[in-house]
Amino acid sequence: MAERGAQTLSLPADWPAHRDPILALNHMGSFDWDLDTGLLSMDAQAYAIFDITPDEFDGHAESLEPRVPGGEGRRLDALVAQAIKEGRENYGTYIRLRRRDGSLRWVYTQGYIRRDETDRPVRVFGIIRDATDELNDSAGRDERAAREAARREQTNVVQATTAALAHAHTVQDVIDVVKDTHGVPLLGSTSLVLGLVEAGRIRLVAEGPEGTSVPGTIVTRIDEPYPMSEAVRTLSPRFIESARDFADLYPILWPHITGLDITSAAYLPLIAQGRPIGGMGLLYSGRHGFSPEERNILVALGSSIAQSLKRAMLYEQEKDLAQGLQQAMLPRTIPSVPGADVAVRYRSGYAGGSLGRDIGGDWYDLIPLPGGRVGAVIGDVQGHDTHAAAVMGQLRIVLRAYAAEGHTPATVMARASVFLHELDTDRFATCLYAEADPSTGVVQLVRAGHIDPLVRLGDGVCRRVTVDGGLPLGLSAEFGSLEYPVAAMELDPGQSLVLCTDGLVEQPGADLDDGIRALAESVAQGPGDVRDLADRLIDLAEARGGDDDVALLVLRRRALAERRPVGRFQQHVAPGDPEALIHARHMIGAAVRSWGARERSDEIELVADELITNALMHTEGAAIVTLRVLSGTDRRLRVEVEDSSSALPRRREPGEQGVSGRGLLLVDRLTDVWGVEARGGGKCMWCEFVVPQRD
Repeated sequence: MAERGAQTLSLPADWPAHRDPILALNHMGSFDWDLDTGLLSMDAQAYAIFDITPDEFDGHAESLEPRVPGGEGRRLDALVAQAIKEGRENYGTYIRLRRRDGSLRWVYTQGYIRRDETDRPVRVFGIIRDATDELNDSAGRDERAAREAARREQTNVVQATTAALAHAHTVQDVIDVVKDTHGVPLLGSTSLVLGLVEAGRIRLVAEGPEGTSVPGTIVTRIDEPYPMSEAVRTLSPRFIESARDFADLYPILWPHITGLDITSAAYLPLIAQGRPIGGMGLLYSGRHGFSPEERNILVALGSSIAQSLKRAMLYEQEKDLAQGLQQAMLPRTIPSVPGADVAVRYRSGYAGGSLGRDIGGDWYDLIPLPGGRVGAVIGDVQGHDTHAAAVMGQLRIVLRAYAAEGHTPATVMARASVFLHELDTDRFATCLYAEADPSTGVVQLVRAGHIDPLVRLGDGVCRRVTVDGGLPLGLSAEFGSLEYPVAAMELDPGQSLVLCTDGLVEQPGADLDDGIRALAESVAQGPGDVRDLADRLIDLAEARGGDDDVALLVLRRRALAERRPVGRFQQHVAPGDPEALIHARHMIGAAVRSWGARERSDEIELVADELITNALMHTEGAAIVTLRVLSGTDRRLRVEVEDSSSALPRRREPGEQGVSGRGLLLVDRLTDVWGVEARGGGKCMWCEFVVPQRD
């Protein structure tokens, strides 16, 4: 075998211990070699031909070297490589094998090379059989040639079936192949039945032609006197040579099939990893008996179908598990956001017909934050498997927790990166976090290796929002680069922010920037309603196909009916930094005056200074001061000061000689309304001043 088969493999242990390898030398075996993973699986007859047991074959191709003399192995490698290079679909040759006792025997191996849509070889299927007797007879060259032609014709059935099964992903795919295999309907039989073992019973899952199944045999017990039950129960095929034998051996079944003019039948157990997973019955008209070669071919067919069924079952189980895990990790509901319309969509890569390992780690999330703000998250964990989905779920939870604690967007991203780095995984993740305030339209954006967002303006024009980003989550912590720049933008009423994963923009052979431009055109041409727009974008992804998952979040700002923001100012004041406190005071005064509230500027500056000073004195962290001007029935200026302490302030009388306790009294006397609310792990002190309407 070629070098790619030398990877670590996991092989099915379906070797029947009761079978004598020497007696099986003349049997035909089959093999299945996945060139991408290196997985090489063989059926029981192939093990017998190599004169080894599954315990002796550890999954590495070099484990067969004791049975393949060096020159023969190199010649076979060269033959396979040449066939691949020349673009041929198959190859065939005779090679010698060394048996356990040291004797040499000839075998013939024939392989079929399957390529993907890019013409890259991905699998090799084929058969191997003992050919010692035919090659030792040097006098019968013509006879050997004729016999070889007949054998080749017979093995074409196995080859065609195996090639078709290579494309089967689901159990239904396998059933469809069995019922019509590349122009060999029903595997050459008049009628076919296929059953799967379920809880000690056999349930028929396929029949052909339709309506030919026997009444009462849709579900049967394994211990009932039917030929398929007998084959499954004994793990041995049942060959019925004539109609008389059928009537004598199975009198319950025979009266129901006499109208099909059956002259012989073969019932094969479908065995995978040493356990029966089903059975298959082939009924023939005009054929009487089965030669040893025909029996070997049918057994090889049954082995190939059993292995494909097992792969399909594992695929469907993994698909169900992965999709269930992924859906459980995504938020079940999206909270309503005052002042905004939000739509989210998710498209699994399975919709594109991908294999089970292609489940992804894409996710979206919408996090309610204090003060009417909201955090919008879009991200993608590296990899396409259940582990990626599991990491995604953990990462979504910690991002949600860090945001709810009241951390700044840059801190949320940095902490999430540290978490992922410390997690027992080698995965990284790209992410985009947008903290939006629908009342003001201010959006703060932080990007960790993710694609840029898009913004759709009120007139329908869509443009890309360029955000300076940092390294993906996990990598930034590994390389000690946890600084994430924060970009700010203002979303006007009627404008929409579009966040998505790369599955919506990446196309094979196309540049990423071209994909983003194409997406921007689709957004611009799409409907204005966020739900209709999200449906339109997912439909486009569905039509384009592809194996990558797609996560999408669209947030559209709408005007508030009662209050409309006309200005906003925010300042971060670090503890122990007098310059920052002085700068904040100056900025507050300038903002108040610029908003036309000069008459109350002294009161507002005094209260803001009091709240900031208290936050710095009585907590260990920084203070974040935010000023907003809100217009509605009256025009108000709102001051908010956030800190990291969850302890709520208490108002008390200071007394004639007291030096403390006057702060809240001052706030109460100078403001029109004030209060305190919890935010994450801390709190927010807020107050409002009625100010004159501005011209």
